[in-house]
Amino acid sequence: MTEEVQNYSTETPAEAETVVERPVVSVPGAAVGRRKQAIARARLIPGEGSFTVNGRTLEEYFPNKLHQQLITDPFTLLGLTGSYDVIARINGGGASGQAGALRLAIARSLNQIDRDNNRASLKKAGFLTRDARVIESKKAGLKKARKASQFSKR
Repeated sequence: MTEEVQNYSTETPAEAETVVERPVVSVPGAAVGRRKQAIARARLIPGEGSFTVNGRTLEEYFPNKLHQQLITDPFTLLGLTGSYDVIARINGGGASGQAGALRLAIARSLNQIDRDNNRASLKKAGFLTRDARVIESKKAGLKKARKASQFSKR
């Protein structure tokens, strides 16, 4: 006797996901992003994907590859890599604060350009949320915000 074993599953067979290339919306956008003490103003113009940050290229201004990846994440998420030119002015803060501010500015301007298609995925990835963490101010009688001199009982 030969028994045929049938696999029963509650899951439906997974359909192959196809990445559909969306046409680039040929509308410019601009937004402001802030992180710590850094403020970034970014303009997105339909183009070939060049970055200009304070008159320099992205690789010159942000030599750290992690910062470059952080900045280009919104384009990678939406599949729009190489479709917009970015012109940014950044002032204040340090390197990581400026990179975070620029990412928020880019995400906000992509959201402004095509809210119907871009907002849900940008929001889910957390790119539209402003990181409100800033340095705590120094308190009177302490050395820093929370550091105090050592307590001596006698």
